[in-house]
Amino acid sequence: MTVFGLWRCSTDLQDQERQVLALKEAGAEKIYGDFITGVSDFSERPELTKCLEEMKSGDVILISELSRLSRSFLGMVNEVSKLIERGIHIKTLDKRLDTTAMPKEITMLIVSILGYAASQELEQIKSRTAEGRAVAKNRGVKFGAKRKYNQHQIQEIMNKRNEGQGYGTIARALGMSRATIQTIVRRELEVAA
Repeated sequence: MTVFGLWRCSTDLQDQERQVLALKEAGAEKIYGDFITGVSDFSERPELTKCLEEMKSGDVILISELSRLSRSFLGMVNEVSKLIERGIHIKTLDKRLDTTAMPKEITMLIVSILGYAASQELEQIKSRTAEGRAVAKNRGVKFGAKRKYNQHQIQEIMNKRNEGQGYGTIARALGMSRATIQTIVRRELEVAA
């Protein structure tokens, strides 16, 4: 029996060290992890894929909490079902799940509840984020990449466009992409309307 540790961070701005240390202290012999969101498709998680390919019946996958496996209710239930069918045990460091000590039916009941809770938590995060963005927008905060052009360039683009020049011609003349030129023209026409 091999104990595999699995960590996941939603962004590469987060630090996996806390999860890795906890997994090592709990006895993980091999540790895998990905920087990816909890709702991403399992096929987009290369380290998880490697871990699952290496595991055999009787092995244990150790995770800090079940949401590190997935925040999607269906994703969590499906993946846990597959692991159980393969004879792989799941243990969480938060002690909410330990399939080595419970029957399959109880495991699936607990996973369903935890999966539902994780998906609800994700919805709350999305809701709070949307509310925060709305408040910030009302205060005048601009989101997205900073513009790489100034008002003088916008005026030059509009003048060239009014002269009948095409998007590609303007883009080459100013060293910008055609898509940027189209966006600027569209935005200026919307403001003028």
